[in-house]
Amino acid sequence: MTVPEKLFLQFSAYSDVGRIRKDNQDSGYAGPWLLTVCDGVGGAVRGDLASATAVQVLRKLDNTPSEDLLGQVAGAMHRANDRIAEIIDEDPALNGTSTTASVLLFDGSKVAVGHLGDSRAYLLRDGELRQLTHDHTFVQSLIDEGRITEEQSRTHPHRNLILKAVDGIRHEEPDLFELPVQVGDRLFVCSDGASGFLTDDRMADILRTGTPDFAAVELVRASLEAGSSDNVTCIVAEVVPSAPEPALEPLLVGAAADLPRRLSSGGATRSRGFRGHRSGDTGEIPAIRADLPDDLPSDVHAIPSDPIDPETARYAPRPPARYTWLRRLLAASIVLGLAWIALAFAWSWSQSQFYVGAEDGRMAIFRGLNAQIPGIEVSHPYEISDVELANLSDYDADSVVSGIEATDLEEARATIENYAARQDLPQ
Repeated sequence: MTVPEKLFLQFSAYSDVGRIRKDNQDSGYAGPWLLTVCDGVGGAVRGDLASATAVQVLRKLDNTPSEDLLGQVAGAMHRANDRIAEIIDEDPALNGTSTTASVLLFDGSKVAVGHLGDSRAYLLRDGELRQLTHDHTFVQSLIDEGRITEEQSRTHPHRNLILKAVDGIRHEEPDLFELPVQVGDRLFVCSDGASGFLTDDRMADILRTGTPDFAAVELVRASLEAGSSDNVTCIVAEVVPSAPEPALEPLLVGAAADLPRRLSSGGATRSRGFRGHRSGDTGEIPAIRADLPDDLPSDVHAIPSDPIDPETARYAPRPPARYTWLRRLLAASIVLGLAWIALAFAWSWSQSQFYVGAEDGRMAIFRGLNAQIPGIEVSHPYEISDVELANLSDYDADSVVSGIEATDLEEARATIENYAARQDLPQ
């Protein structure tokens, strides 16, 4: 078969807040040249803002790419990191927010992939599914070392511990690589609300079926039916030999789509919420697309041109403020005072926490936080048991070394009793 000189993408994207979470911290974007999913991390410190900010920066890649695909992807991911650093500087309360990022930039013959975190990108070719990205998580490091299996990782107590992310602080280098594509390939990018609950076989079955629109919706629905407790975002794109007719407008979903926007077309929007099927309501899955046919099964809005460029507004001249130094001094004093109060409260609270860990080769109850802060001791042994790690299975011993959270002292003691009952004592 002769490969066309230039290929195209037929794409779809859906995001759902899920059945448990109150807020959607996922953001996604799908366009003719760009597919990306960002999953915000941070909870109370606005992971939704981190993912939306990153996508708003990354979506600027959605133009005819230059020859240096990897350079463009790396540069955009660094700019997203810098923008998150700026919003943290503007509001220190956001310190700790971060987001994953999986980015696929298409040039008509290949895709450049950039990746940080545990969102994932897959390739379905000739009916076989292949995971393209490698999770930057603690449990993935355990899998790589052969200490746990993929199945065990799905229920590991530290499965949500991410080692690399776009956080405005660490400036992590993303994984970068290129992949040639061919007609019939399907590219799938998703948050861990999907990949953490669907097996590869289940994902492959769905991706082999129907249009990208159908596959994206069905992947979200199947994730929720499988018990996903997280937000779910799925982007599916098929490599086709000719441009889709009518031309597809970009899709913006999740937290990034919640930002106020004007219609670029000047016309009214149509709204029909996706509610799932067979197992009931999955919640709304908002999508943003302009000039689409009437039968699109999603909430439909348009991606506009921003009325004012945010960066232009950010650096626009402002009138000089009077007594700026005095206001800054007062503000700094207030911030330092509040920080001292918060620190004292946090220390007092931490000493009411307990977890199970390892001390001198035995299981022990620690008082404080299961964390390491350079120069600060945030926990200490409270009770040391007679349960030796050497008598536990490798998996149980690894769990103890990593630390097992407990809501109170009694639960910590109960945890040790459970592990003691499972130990393999020498004859």
